[in-house]
Amino acid sequence: MATTTLNISLPDTMRNFVENKIANDGYTISEYVRELIRNDQKKEQSNLEALILEGLNSGEATPFTKSDFDEIRAVVTQRIVARQNAKNK
Repeated sequence: MATTTLNISLPDTMRNFVENKIANDGYTISEYVRELIRNDQKKEQSNLEALILEGLNSGEATPFTKSDFDEIRAVVTQRIVARQNAKNK
């Protein structure tokens, strides 16, 4: 797998935390950051799986109708207008 370099800026308190973490746990800085990212990816995957299961367990499937689509379109349109109005204030 190809790798690339990523530079980040941290406040001194966070840098000290990371340096202590790698000194005590035997990580390198790169390994520590990769582990944090992997854990975040796993969390997002778990959240997605939970949402899928929630949908599957939400009841009997019903046909998607034009009325359903119109209702969704109206909600989305309202959200867009509200967002534009908030942006213009």
